[in-house]
Amino acid sequence: MKDIARDLGVSQMTVSKALRNHSDISEKTRERVLKRMRELNYQPDWIARSMVTKRTYLVGLVLPDLMHSFFAEVAGGVTRKLQPLGYQVVISNTEENAETERTHVANLINRKVDGFIIASAQRSGQEEPFRLLDKSEIPYVLIDRLIPGVEATYVGVKDEDLGELATGHLIGLGCKRIAHIRGPNVSTGVGRLRGYRKALTKRKMPVRNEYIVSGQHGDSTGYDAMLQLLKANPRPDGVFCYNDPVAAGAIKAALELGMRVPEDIAIIGAGNVHYSDLLRVPLSTVDQSSSIIGEKAAELLSERMESKKPLPVERVFIPPRLVLRESSNRRTA
Repeated sequence: MKDIARDLGVSQMTVSKALRNHSDISEKTRERVLKRMRELNYQPDWIARSMVTKRTYLVGLVLPDLMHSFFAEVAGGVTRKLQPLGYQVVISNTEENAETERTHVANLINRKVDGFIIASAQRSGQEEPFRLLDKSEIPYVLIDRLIPGVEATYVGVKDEDLGELATGHLIGLGCKRIAHIRGPNVSTGVGRLRGYRKALTKRKMPVRNEYIVSGQHGDSTGYDAMLQLLKANPRPDGVFCYNDPVAAGAIKAALELGMRVPEDIAIIGAGNVHYSDLLRVPLSTVDQSSSIIGEKAAELLSERMESKKPLPVERVFIPPRLVLRESSNRRTA
């Protein structure tokens, strides 16, 4: 750093700020520093840096399902924002297991990460990992899922609004018997179920218990849930699925039973995952802006990691957006 500072006629502090992408440094100065760094093949000594700054420049990203492209896209948004600031993202996959999440969070705390971004698998009454985080004073941001009893900065959609939007779309198509394949008992599943009920109640349509079945969060469970739904008499003519993988499984089951989608049964999911338009029947869905969730969470976390004092809790809600494809397009049926 001394060599770079001497060569460019700037202070060592300027070089340090340029390497950390500090806002005090102009883009032109930063580019000069980075160019000279590459010429000298300069590599920061992260261990030495941590000893001086008392920071590791590591961020824990705790996700419940890396096989779900929604969370992969969230991770992409997080890394795009944090890597230019000098942070390395350590991704932990909990596989929707609350105990695994607690273990991973504790391990990452022991590794002295500077902050966390968490899509939690914890249910109501399971606040232990967050008490541990509060005690450690490591800043964190929740994404996608709110935890009852935990006052924390959050980025995501209002799941009740998402459920109401998706169900309202099916009602607008003329569906009279609308079912819901619900998700796990976390805030997303609970909120989307609440939105489903709210949309029906507002339009004075019945909420039938036999039209609400558990599909959890995967395509195989969505398949099984749809088979169960289609045993009802009368069969539903519209289904709002907890997420896109569940909806993909539901479409597969309906087609195998000889039903036409959307003519006999209209189906909509949530998440707008990257393959939704590649299914045998391209899937209507509700877009949650996954990349934007990741980017905004990273921005809020970086502010909290850089701040000298605790910052107030913020809640950022991103409006859900309908993406209409063939699985609910009855206008061309």
